[in-house]
Amino acid sequence: MVAGFLRSTFAAVFTLFALAFFFPAPAAAAVPVGAAPLSTDMILKWINDYRHRPDPERLPALVSALSQLQAFKDSETCGAYVGFIAGVLGANPSRADALIARMLAIAPADRWVLVRAIAYSGLPNWKNLLARFGDRMPERHDMINRYLESKLPTLDQIAFPTGKPGMFDKIKVAFRFGGSDKKTDMLKPSPELIDVLWGYYLATGGYKPIGQIIKLLPLADDRDSVDNLTTGSAAKFTLASNAVRDLNLLAMLKWSVKRQPKETAKVLNEVIVTAEDVDTADMRKQSLAAIEQLKQKGPNSKRELTGIGQIGEGALSMGCIVAAVTGQIELGVPCVVGGAAYSAGMQYMTNQ
Repeated sequence: MVAGFLRSTFAAVFTLFALAFFFPAPAAAAVPVGAAPLSTDMILKWINDYRHRPDPERLPALVSALSQLQAFKDSETCGAYVGFIAGVLGANPSRADALIARMLAIAPADRWVLVRAIAYSGLPNWKNLLARFGDRMPERHDMINRYLESKLPTLDQIAFPTGKPGMFDKIKVAFRFGGSDKKTDMLKPSPELIDVLWGYYLATGGYKPIGQIIKLLPLADDRDSVDNLTTGSAAKFTLASNAVRDLNLLAMLKWSVKRQPKETAKVLNEVIVTAEDVDTADMRKQSLAAIEQLKQKGPNSKRELTGIGQIGEGALSMGCIVAAVTGQIELGVPCVVGGAAYSAGMQYMTNQ
């Protein structure tokens, strides 16, 4: 029963992604000068078009509108917004101070987004900015201090896969030796992290966030962790789907593939071929099948070491995955799979 639910849930989400890419939305409408984009549709259109026509002065109005729409109440579904704000700040170091000051007017409960965006911005003086604005965000005092003390990671501290696990690593996975592998000083690869990186790309159009997503591609071949396989599949699918319409992105991927390790280049070549052939449907089916098989049969390492055919993994809850970010397609900020909450972005995609 659980397997059937998961199969239908993943299929529904990836189908939404596919539909969003192949049924274009109307051309992005410009936001009037000095006016806040008051609807989700306008916000998504503006964000999607931003990297082609940057206008950082309108960022505070956008953030205010998102706060009014309660878009920041769930951290799992607003990673793309966090990444976008961080990208705009990072690309405008001389304006960052003034932009942050104007964004402070949002609801105090939402200011965690500003703290994280500043830390993720990549600005060389991001800690100084946090310290300077800390007194104006007293409700986030502890969070700010943890960033200032380097107890919370930034986008430059991602726990990228480093290669295939050895026999001892497989034994640890199979028998859960050594306690939790969670790293508190690094960002764990996840669909939410992929959202943040896509948001940063939408703000800058630069290679860096794409390069970071590419580094997650080896996880698409992971057969020992449902979470890793899901994250890798999300990286693979979103790169391919977005590269179908974003020719600049496709050019980046082709340039990058020659500079990647063998395992990464293998998956990246699959992404490039899929984008060129506009065949994301087949990639989606293969990803769903691999995730379903891993959930049913359990990790390869456990099967190799113990012969156990199936272990219970529980229901997987995916974070949000950015889709439909290129061309005239609008940014999709998706739902949490397996839950009841759907974001405004996913509702927008569903209506296209």
